[in-house]
Amino acid sequence: MPPTDPNYTTLRTQLATLTTEAFRPDLADIDRRPTLDIARLMNDEDATVPAAVAERLPEIAAAIDAAAARMARGGRLIYAGAGTAGRLGVLDASECPPTFNTDPSEVLGLIAGGPSAMVTAVEGAEDSKELAAGDLTALAVADRDIVVGISASGRTPYAVGAVEHARAIGALTIGLSCNADSALASAAEHGIEVVVGPELITGSTRLKAGTAQKLVLNMISTITMIRLGKTYGNLMVDVRASNDKLRARSRRIVALATGATDLEIEAALVETDGEVKNAILVLLAGVDGHEAARLLNASKGHLRAALQSATTPTP
Repeated sequence: MPPTDPNYTTLRTQLATLTTEAFRPDLADIDRRPTLDIARLMNDEDATVPAAVAERLPEIAAAIDAAAARMARGGRLIYAGAGTAGRLGVLDASECPPTFNTDPSEVLGLIAGGPSAMVTAVEGAEDSKELAAGDLTALAVADRDIVVGISASGRTPYAVGAVEHARAIGALTIGLSCNADSALASAAEHGIEVVVGPELITGSTRLKAGTAQKLVLNMISTITMIRLGKTYGNLMVDVRASNDKLRARSRRIVALATGATDLEIEAALVETDGEVKNAILVLLAGVDGHEAARLLNASKGHLRAALQSATTPTP
């Protein structure tokens, strides 16, 4: 985009108003400071991020409750962003199957420019609202779904376009940005604006803004899964044991939940084909694997409800 292009002037004016793009004269000599001083400075800056997130907890909680309600009815959680924001969405989505045993189609991450943009910048991809609409159309997004637009600036066309398209078809929309009065928050049903202030390196929103976005995405996915019954207390009872570490963790989770012996745990896991939640129900309720599966299905996967049902006498 050449300097003579009217769009260039407009964009430059927009960026000048963003807190995340602000220049800090007090750090103009940062390249001349000792490494330890810079490290301390970065650490001090990062320490301010949780407080900024805390200010937005009511909005975050409201968005999560709405998202959990949609997912309980079969909706999908879909993140959409460009650059660092898009990568963070893809990261959060990719960690849900092993952590909460979700199907890969239940939580998805879209990044402007497609999968290759995870490691290589795709020029111009973030500037297209139409590209976002096309990506969501390819997923057949419907009114039961949730679309979370992620953008540090709050103006990225791809993120804004994703939210606008999703909202127009009735999907639940959440806009996560790091600037106040953002276009993204305005476009979404649930706007979350975590204002972290200017970055250590001017405009490098992979720093505080990226940290803030990661913290909020952690909350959105984790608490939504808690609401959906994917945990028992603070135990990951829906963990998918796909490697040795997770298999060991599965056995430890069953032990923590039940206090059973190793032999009892192994027998319960064999009885339930390795399903942690089912094995816990077998041990705590004294039912077989088939009945455990039936009870969990009837309780829509909520272990506490299944336990209550198993131990409540039939009238």
